[in-house]
Amino acid sequence: MSIPCRVADYDDVISTFSVEGRETLTPDFVDYVKTTAGVTPEEYPIVLEVIGDGLSEKEKEVIERIVEDDFAYELGMVEKEERRHTQVFVFMLAILLLVGGFLMLVDGLSEIPRELVFIVLWFAGDTLCDYVLLTGRDLRQERRLAGRLASIKVMFSESYEDGGYTQGDVERLYSQIEKDVRETVRKK
Repeated sequence: MSIPCRVADYDDVISTFSVEGRETLTPDFVDYVKTTAGVTPEEYPIVLEVIGDGLSEKEKEVIERIVEDDFAYELGMVEKEERRHTQVFVFMLAILLLVGGFLMLVDGLSEIPRELVFIVLWFAGDTLCDYVLLTGRDLRQERRLAGRLASIKVMFSESYEDGGYTQGDVERLYSQIEKDVRETVRKK
């Protein structure tokens, strides 16, 4: 699935606050790509088609590298957040089971300590339900989008041509994406 992106110059994609060798994408560009990629069907790989005639070859190379690096970094951050989410889930489940078991075993507690145990039990259960029902779904969607964006391919053209790809171009693109995925899996 091609995401067309018309740019007037290099600064439309790369932040003007960046220094050479440590470039970053502009927030507007990132928002545009994320929004557009979020509504594209998941069965298609994402190809970013940068349309503009004012880019030098060096600028094209930098744009391609930074797009891939920034979205790969974002995938890493989403995976890190998901690991933290899983740790909190396991911790809250353990607290819920321990406090619930403690509450069932100890029947002779006075009213005030028993209420404190109920508060801890309620907090652990509420947090657990939040992670299962609300936050977990959002994190999974964010991870899928970040994974798709991490495998994005960048193409450059002078003008927008809808459907100008041959079957060979599509097959080459799929094979390159599959190769990148295999290399990523091997690195883990």
